[in-house]
Amino acid sequence: MPPSSEPIRVVIGAGASNNNPDWLLTQQSELDLLRRDDWAAKFRSASLSAILAEHVWEHLNFEEGVQAARVCFEYLKPGGYVRCAVPDGYFADENYQRIVQIGGPGPADHPAASHRIVHNYRTLTAMFEAAGFEVRLLEYCDEDGQFHYEEWDAEKGFIYRSLRYDHRNQEGKLGFVSLIVDARKPDDR
Repeated sequence: MPPSSEPIRVVIGAGASNNNPDWLLTQQSELDLLRRDDWAAKFRSASLSAILAEHVWEHLNFEEGVQAARVCFEYLKPGGYVRCAVPDGYFADENYQRIVQIGGPGPADHPAASHRIVHNYRTLTAMFEAAGFEVRLLEYCDEDGQFHYEEWDAEKGFIYRSLRYDHRNQEGKLGFVSLIVDARKPDDR
C-alpha cells in the first residue's frame, strides 16, 4: 500500500489509454469496483485523493452503481472525488443512443455489449448521492436534449469523450458527448 502522505489518484478501467500519466492505471481484473477485497489489498481506507472512471459505470446496474460508489467513498479521503463519465441518455442523437443502448448495438464483443444502464444526469446524481457524495455536473444534456457545460480542469482527471477533447466534436457540432460529474466526498466524512 502506498504511503498515505502521497496523493493517490486512480483510474478505474484504464484500458490501453494513458491520458492520465501521473495516475495509477487499473483494470477490472486487478481492481473491481464491486470487490472490497481488491481495494483493501491495494489501499487503506480514506487514502485516495481522486478516482477517475471514463465509461465504466454504465456496465453496472443502478444498485451495483450505488454499491461501487460506496466502495469509492470508503477509500477516498475527505474532500476526495470521483470524476465519472458515462454515455448520456438525454443526448438527442439516434445513432449515439443506438450505440450506447443497454446490451449494445451488435455482437457480444462490441464494447457496449455489457452496458446495463444508460444514465441521465438525474440517475447518475441520485446514484452518487445515495452513497454520500456531493455531485457537481460538469457536462450533461437535459430532458430537452440541451447540452450544458461547466468548465473543468483536465489535470484533475482527463476525460477524452468530452466536449473539448473528443475528435467527433468539431466546428460547434456535437458528435459524441458524455455525462460527466465530479462526486465529492464531504470534508467532514
